[in-house]
Amino acid sequence: MSENLTPEEPGTTSPTSHEPDSVAPAPVIKAEPAAKIKLDIPLDGSDPEPMRPAARMPKLPTAAELEAEPDDEPEVFVESSPTTMLQIRPPQEEVEKRLAARELAANTKPVLPRVFQVLLAVFYPVVLLVLSIRLVTTSVFLWVEYHRPGFPADSFGFSTDDRITYGSYTIDYLLNFAGPRYLGDLVNGQKNPLFLAREVEHMADVKSLITMAFLLGLVLAIAMVVFIIYLSRRTAGGVRRGLFAGSIATLVLIIGLGVVAMLGWEAFFTEFHRIFFANGTWTFYTDDTLIRLFPSQFWMDSGIFIGAFVLVVSSLTLAFTWPTRDRRQAVSRAQRPGRRSATV
Repeated sequence: MSENLTPEEPGTTSPTSHEPDSVAPAPVIKAEPAAKIKLDIPLDGSDPEPMRPAARMPKLPTAAELEAEPDDEPEVFVESSPTTMLQIRPPQEEVEKRLAARELAANTKPVLPRVFQVLLAVFYPVVLLVLSIRLVTTSVFLWVEYHRPGFPADSFGFSTDDRITYGSYTIDYLLNFAGPRYLGDLVNGQKNPLFLAREVEHMADVKSLITMAFLLGLVLAIAMVVFIIYLSRRTAGGVRRGLFAGSIATLVLIIGLGVVAMLGWEAFFTEFHRIFFANGTWTFYTDDTLIRLFPSQFWMDSGIFIGAFVLVVSSLTLAFTWPTRDRRQAVSRAQRPGRRSATV
C-alpha cells in the first residue's frame, strides 16, 4: 500500500494518518503568491498587525532638494539689550583720565598711617623723657643717691637717715593727692617746722608741673599703643619706621641738651627754672631744708641719670628698628597682593 503525499503548501490541508485509505485526498489548492505585507505573529497569540512595506516609507529629501527649498523657519526677533550703549568705547581723553586716576589711586598711600607714624615719632621722645623723670622721683633713687660714694654730706647736721626720711616725705608729696599741709605740718627734732612757707609754695608748683608731665606722658603712651596696634595691622613696617624716626629725634634732642648742660650746668639749671617757675620762687638759702636735702650735686646726678637712660633706650630702639636688608625685604614681601603684613 502506497500513499501519494504532496508537499504542504501554505493554505492547504493534508489527511491525518488515522483516516482510511478509501477517503479521497482533498483537492489541492494552488497557493496564492506571497503578499506584499509581511505578517509577524506576536508571541502572545494576538492578531498580527501589518507592517508598512518598505515601498510605502516616507521618502527623505535629498541634499539638492534641501538646498533648493527655502528656509521656512520663522525669524526670531532679538531685542537689543538695554546695556548696549555701555559697550560703546568712550572718547580717548576720557579713557586717559580714567587710567590716570586709577594709577594715582594705586600709587597714593593712605594718609592716616603716615600721620600715625609721624605722631609716633613725635611722642616717643616725650614719653621716654617723662619715664626717666618718673624713675628719678622714687625712694629707690633717693636711697642710692644718698649712699653713693662722694655724695656731699649736710654741713648743718642732717644725717643720711634724716635725709632719706625727710626726702621720702618730699617725693611722696609729689606723687600723692595731698595738699601743701602734707609738708607744711612736718617738724624736725626741735619741734620746728621742717619746711618754710616759701619752700612749701615752691614744692606745690613743682607738684603741679610733675602732675601735668606725668598725665601728658600717660596720654601720649596710650596714644602710642593705639598707633602701634593700628600700624601693625594696616601697614607693613609702619611701627618700625615711626620708632626709628622717633629714636633719631630723641638722640638728637638728648645729645644737644647734654652738650649744653656740660658747657655750663649752673646756667642750664637756672634757665630751666626760669622757663617753668616765676622769678624769686625757686631761690633759697643754703641752710634751707630743700637745699640741705637736694644739693646741686643731686640735680646734676639726676640729669646724668635721665640723659643716660634716654640715650641707652633710644639707642636700643634705633638698633632694633634699623632698616636692614632683611627687614626691607620682609616689608616688600608683605606689601605684595594676597599677603598679610608680618612685619611691624
